Amino acid sequence: MKRHCTGLRAAVVLAAVASTLGALPARASIDGLVGQTVFDFTANADYINTGEGNVILFWGLANAASRTQYPAPTLILNQGDVVTVNLTNALGVSTSLVFPGQSGVTAVDTGLGACTNQGILTCEAAPGGQVTYSFTASQPGTFMYHSGTSPELQIDMGLVGAIIVRPSGFDPMAPTAYGTPDSAFDREYLFLMTEMDPRIHDIVLLQGVAGLLAVDYLSVYRPNYWFFNGRNAPDTMFEVGAPYLPTQPYNCMPLMHPGDKVLVRGIGGGRDLHPLHLHGNHFRVFARDGRLLQTAAGPVADLSAMEFTHNTYPGETWDATYEWTGEKLGWDIYGTGPGFAHSCTADANGFDVVTHEYCADHGKPFPVLMPDVSAVTGGRMWSGSPFLGRTDEQVPGSGGMNPQGAYTFMWHSHQERDIVNDDTFPGGMMTMLVIVPPGTPIM
Repeated sequence: MKRHCTGLRAAVVLAAVASTLGALPARASIDGLVGQTVFDFTANADYINTGEGNVILFWGLANAASRTQYPAPTLILNQGDVVTVNLTNALGVSTSLVFPGQSGVTAVDTGLGACTNQGILTCEAAPGGQVTYSFTASQPGTFMYHSGTSPELQIDMGLVGAIIVRPSGFDPMAPTAYGTPDSAFDREYLFLMTEMDPRIHDIVLLQGVAGLLAVDYLSVYRPNYWFFNGRNAPDTMFEVGAPYLPTQPYNCMPLMHPGDKVLVRGIGGGRDLHPLHLHGNHFRVFARDGRLLQTAAGPVADLSAMEFTHNTYPGETWDATYEWTGEKLGWDIYGTGPGFAHSCTADANGFDVVTHEYCADHGKPFPVLMPDVSAVTGGRMWSGSPFLGRTDEQVPGSGGMNPQGAYTFMWHSHQERDIVNDDTFPGGMMTMLVIVPPGTPIM
């Protein structure tokens, strides 16, 4: 059953951002299963909700007594961990898991010691059966795992997830992605990009997998839903573990202070290319497919590249750092004149040692004469002030959704079809980066 609410979408998106701003401190880490090396997964069917109000059958994984979820649980491991995944199959068809980029992967039928249902890629769990997979997380980085049985179908149905491997000696107080100074970061966010063709899911719901045999679903495949971490906008911006999204626990809502180094972990989890576009500044891609971009082992990824949009290919993973300071805007982002007094003590790179203000722009006035408040109608995210961390008088009925005086930049797929929910705009692969003023807590 679908409920299209096109006229409300813009307001809902703004309200989602506002709920994050008003509820600070907010999360600035990647959610997943931490501190485990043994996972008891059950493959099962359940339902997800989409941003415009549809409900879609999916296949996912449940960890132990938890509910089946989309995407599959994110595994946060340490380099050198020996991992065991016990997969019980509660679906009506065979399924399996593969772990690209991991070392020494083995798979056996539980209790049998040999695989009795060997698929093309790995040992499969027959309906009602169980397979145990083992591997060593030998390399740090960003990886994915997914179904190895008819992946063209089962990944679209939902059997895909992310793996993050922390480097040896990982220090949460001084984190790095690969154990090198060049990969240091302050905050990290995951962008697992997937898509779904709802027609396939409807056939499976109504006729079972056997119904697909009458349809050449490979040649007519046309996804119409796109996801960040199992949600599409505006749900990407709602809180982690939202009770109204019981099978979609993860969100995708990056927050930062000026000067923070944000680690973006991108994964092409589907079969389509997705150009991820990060507004506000360029970002530095320094690793791909769990390997640093460098000519020789060392502390620097000398083959890293600055990008404004990254074409994320199916099956690809990549890591990038993003920073924002307001550098060279040509005006003081913290304001000038009476009531805006503040200092700027430059470090060796020309930025304030506390606020990361670009000192060359310190004291420069805002280049536009602001009109009288009675002459304008402000948007709901307008704080009443162009300066970071400031709010000001507004016409009644406007503003109100930015109590922190934050700056917001849209982060989204740069492929137009990817930013709708079943042709309803806005939606899909879309979220907001929220830059909050110095001193605002971000957990």
